[in-house]
Amino acid sequence: NRKDHFNFFSADSGSPFYDITTYIDATNLYNYTKHNNISFYYSLIWITTEVINKIKDFRYKIRGKDIIIYDRLIPAFADLKPGSELFHIVVIDFRGTMTEFANEAKILSMSQQTYFPKSIEEYEPDMLIQFSCLPWISFTSLSSEKSSDRDDSVPKITLGKYERIESKIRLPYSIQVNHRLVDGVHLGKFFNLLQNYINNLN
Repeated sequence: NRKDHFNFFSADSGSPFYDITTYIDATNLYNYTKHNNISFYYSLIWITTEVINKIKDFRYKIRGKDIIIYDRLIPAFADLKPGSELFHIVVIDFRGTMTEFANEAKILSMSQQTYFPKSIEEYEPDMLIQFSCLPWISFTSLSSEKSSDRDDSVPKITLGKYERIESKIRLPYSIQVNHRLVDGVHLGKFFNLLQNYINNLN
């Protein structure tokens, strides 16, 4: 039903990518992960993946002249081992609960011996959601690296350093999408669902 909009943005010779940066209220997630002794970062990756997979527009992909849709997307996230300044990429195809995912992600990340694992080649590149994190910086704007491939439809998400504002935990959250497939209304739906998911953790 977005064929006209897809064609409209496809006709523009410029970059079809755009970024949105906002704050999310991560208070309930922070408290939940502290109480259950699991990673805040891995838990937010799991929630984000769950929410993105509920919105079909994020699962549409451009393949030449065709548009395909995946049943689900898989997270690929940047991580650091203690004492290292060189990040590594972890790809995890795991369908358990948030707690199970966070524990599995930690084991996989800590045991991984390469920066860019061969396992990433097991998946179609556009099946992934790319996650990064800047836990040292609380940013108000972020511009992700732009692909030269105008068909690139991989959501790129960057999390920043959370801040305590009175009794709330505020987290900068940036997402890049391809306007040929995803409009503002879909991002609005995404952020609303994400916030609702966090608020209802118990």
